[in-house]
Amino acid sequence: MATTNTYLTFEGTCEQAFTFYRSVFGGEFTYIARFSDIPPSEEFFVEEGDKDKIMHVSLPIGQSVLMGSDNSCANPVKFIQGNNFSVSVIVQSKQEANDIFQGLSDGATIVMPLADMFWGDYYGMLVDKFRIQWMVNFSNEQ
Repeated sequence: MATTNTYLTFEGTCEQAFTFYRSVFGGEFTYIARFSDIPPSEEFFVEEGDKDKIMHVSLPIGQSVLMGSDNSCANPVKFIQGNNFSVSVIVQSKQEANDIFQGLSDGATIVMPLADMFWGDYYGMLVDKFRIQWMVNFSNEQ
């Protein structure tokens, strides 16, 4: 069965963000590469200012993988940080929801504090210090 993974793009803060997320969720990066790791070619030139930026990083979280990279000068897509997605985290207990929400809350803007919701779940929303939108959810019917 297919799973979904979230891919985050940053403007030079990918390594900081993923180090922070690893401190919240635990685990280890399964892959991390910098733009300087790209073999030289005529097709893809890496500018000096991009060489230390993260080209790709993967952090397993439960059954999914959080992935990310820094934006590079070669990317033709206009970079807009944190306004077009949310990362939904489904947890197994209220305690886990509290722990993860508290961890992500460091420097964050709380949009909706964790609380029992009218639909029966324990749920909260925040925008972390890297301007990434998160939803933390525990289903009481588990």
